[in-house]
Amino acid sequence: MDARMNETYVRLVCPDCDKDWEASPDDLPAHDEEFSCPNCDATRRTAEFTRTERDLETLKQFK
Repeated sequence: MDARMNETYVRLVCPDCDKDWEASPDDLPAHDEEFSCPNCDATRRTAEFTRTERDLETLKQFK
């Protein structure tokens, strides 16, 4: 079986510069911890970068 089929990801968007990307929950801080955009260095709670409520719930599930 292809390992990529089981990968979980969170869709993110920067509220400052609108960069959008995907990341594994393992590579992100908890939803209530600070996170910085890799594009513009804006720093906010990780939850503020999640694209949808589902992405936020996925992040919370793994953290």
